[in-house]
Amino acid sequence: MKQLKRSLGLILILGITFSSAFAGKNEAEKWINNEFQPSTLSKGEQMSEMEWFIKAAAPFKGMEINVLSETIPTHTYESKVLTKAFEEITGIKVNHQLLGEGEVVQAVQTQMQTGRNLYDAYVNDSDLIGTHSRLQLAVNLTDWMNGEGSDVTNPGLDVNDFMGKSFTTGPDGKLYQLPDQQFANLYWFRKDWFDRADLKKRFKAKYGYELGVPVNWSAYEDIAEFFSNDVKKIDGVRVYGHMDYGKRAPDLGWRMTDAWLSMAGAGSNGLPNGVPVDEWGIRMESGSCNPVGASVSRGGAANGPAAVYAIRKWDEWLRKYAPPGAASYDFYQSLPALSIGNVAQQIFWYTAFTADMVAPQSAGNKTVDKNGKPLWRMAPSPHGPYWQDGMKLGYQDAGSWTLFKSTPVDRRKAAWLFAQFAVSKTVSLKKTHVGLTPIRDSDIRHASFTERAPNLGGLVEFYRSPDRVRWSPTGINVPDYPKLAQIWWQQIGDVNSGVFTPQQAMDRLASEMDQVMARMQKADEGANVYGGCGPRLNEERDPSYWLNKAGSPKAKVNEKPQGETVNYDELVKRWAASN
Repeated sequence: MKQLKRSLGLILILGITFSSAFAGKNEAEKWINNEFQPSTLSKGEQMSEMEWFIKAAAPFKGMEINVLSETIPTHTYESKVLTKAFEEITGIKVNHQLLGEGEVVQAVQTQMQTGRNLYDAYVNDSDLIGTHSRLQLAVNLTDWMNGEGSDVTNPGLDVNDFMGKSFTTGPDGKLYQLPDQQFANLYWFRKDWFDRADLKKRFKAKYGYELGVPVNWSAYEDIAEFFSNDVKKIDGVRVYGHMDYGKRAPDLGWRMTDAWLSMAGAGSNGLPNGVPVDEWGIRMESGSCNPVGASVSRGGAANGPAAVYAIRKWDEWLRKYAPPGAASYDFYQSLPALSIGNVAQQIFWYTAFTADMVAPQSAGNKTVDKNGKPLWRMAPSPHGPYWQDGMKLGYQDAGSWTLFKSTPVDRRKAAWLFAQFAVSKTVSLKKTHVGLTPIRDSDIRHASFTERAPNLGGLVEFYRSPDRVRWSPTGINVPDYPKLAQIWWQQIGDVNSGVFTPQQAMDRLASEMDQVMARMQKADEGANVYGGCGPRLNEERDPSYWLNKAGSPKAKVNEKPQGETVNYDELVKRWAASN
């Protein structure tokens, strides 16, 4: 038995060394030919890039590292395919763990708080840029690439090719996160239903304007009412005019901070985020790095008329126009629900799930035709009555590689090599075709996406359009994302349950945000925890002082203007013409 154990041990050792011993050019060539096509690079250029990785990884050959990301199709591909390729090519083994978004944020927060090296690299939302740039616990990638990490920084990385670069840049102009995947929240609708002559005629007769892509929330509400209460059935199936979710869970908070307040128009003008008031309702004056408050009484907008209106409409539409049970759905339950085929529109959905929504009919997807072409389309989300031209129109996530100073340098370098490999031009176009979360401008403009565009429901057209810059993640006004994000879902959840009115809930939320930021201010003033860029709260004033000023927070307006729509085909033509 002892001899057997020794033999098995030897086999295991040989197995480990075998993969690293044979890492190199032959393995790279195999992956280039068999997996990493198409690419914006020629095969010769791909090989040159892989040869650089082989050489740079040589000191770390045989090392085993751990990385973490949320569970979406793009990261599944990285975990199952790219880790295998990277190990065969470089000899570095990567354990790529997939968890829910909330669990990823919790792990990031734990590593920051404890200094323990839980993972060697993370793909976490660029929403944390305000946190990372202030706490100085994440590696400043600009300095890293030009200094300690220069020997493991790909000369062909081409940072300027990344569409999300502005989202991962701190107030100091330095890069703190490297985009790995990117998706937007866009309006989703059943174009086949919207194009029906009988439905178009009925809608115009009732509302006085054309059935089409809603430009404002008034039109979205009219369309929701029309399909839920007037049409009711299509081809014998009960249909609904709206889809969303309301379960009291962390992803409910993201739903609000991602888009509801920005679409309603709660923030200030400015891209990628409003200045001085962002879509969270947090005020930070131009030229400053110090947030001054979220409550209207401090110059913020988290409990202002626009924010309250947004929450009221979220709750009202969920109750009146969504399928039964939607109020108890979470993020992960609501998205597949669209494929049932009984929903006419959703005010915003995440394009990260395009890959799932173009699944064939044989997979149970009732929103594609027999040839697999989508019966739905995506378009710019409508805006609320407080929104003004020049404001961000919605949310765009850039899940981004982040390194922490608590990670030993050798492990950090090995992880940085894998991060770059996962976004390299050799790999990125194929990964984009799999996960449909483009990060490189060169990828989305490749001929292969021109060919595929008709089957992707408007994804390619959006990412090639000049409009894409009007969608952006949480910005630098949010000083500590993990601490503040958790407040949202708890308060918003109390609206859906009927415990508080929208105004009461947002008053409580704004007050709690100010309380948390007051503690951050004390920590920063006492121990420089936030590098001098922590909150410095304004003294409270009567809300009328701020509401009577121009800009955000905004006084109450007419919240039900005339509905306005646009023809989808004309919209796409405008995008194409402006490219």
